[in-house]
Amino acid sequence: MKVLITGASKGIGFFLMQKLSAAGYEVFGTYCSTLPSIEYQPYFTKVDINNQTQVANWIKNSVSGDDEIILINCVGTNYNALAHKADIEKWKELIDINLIGTFRMISTILPYMQHKGFGRIINFSSVVAQKGIPGTSAYAASKSALWGLTKCIAVENAQKGITINNLNLGYFNIGMISEVPSEILASIKKNIPYQELGDPENILNAVKFLIISDYITGTSIDINGGLF
Repeated sequence: MKVLITGASKGIGFFLMQKLSAAGYEVFGTYCSTLPSIEYQPYFTKVDINNQTQVANWIKNSVSGDDEIILINCVGTNYNALAHKADIEKWKELIDINLIGTFRMISTILPYMQHKGFGRIINFSSVVAQKGIPGTSAYAASKSALWGLTKCIAVENAQKGITINNLNLGYFNIGMISEVPSEILASIKKNIPYQELGDPENILNAVKFLIISDYITGTSIDINGGLF
């Protein structure tokens, strides 16, 4: 099987790339501004997910219609602002990356999956879309939109051997959490019933589960230590 991971040069994307490569999958990733470590560079391509030509070329050069393909959409950005103070252009830019860019990847790769009669698409949503967090309207909107997108695509492809699902992530000891100030981080932990940040191995386990499951599609799995 071939695994394509967007936003794979750091955080959860890079973690999954390392782990799935070690498990024997042939893995290819995209990066935007963060150049991957030298040993992984042959498996990476710089791709702007808002550029249809770059997306199409990356997919064309990475897979064929005869491959069993797994697409994991990890690419994402964040923008924090209270709604009445938000910069609309920055708000739209986030939607372009987190939602439209993800859809562009999915719509471009679907014909390859349909040709083979097999495909697994895994998107990453967030507990932020389930709980009202001040200042996160753009991020929450982009992540909650993935639920409706996923349900529609699941129905369209249910008889074609293709599944698509979301993982709604809570707070993990990896990725964007490193940007959170220590006092806010302490508050986050206090509000998690598990009382700790998640181990990313839990994300990997869920990804593996969705890869081998053919009757789970159009749904979301919460991985958040009981937070929601």
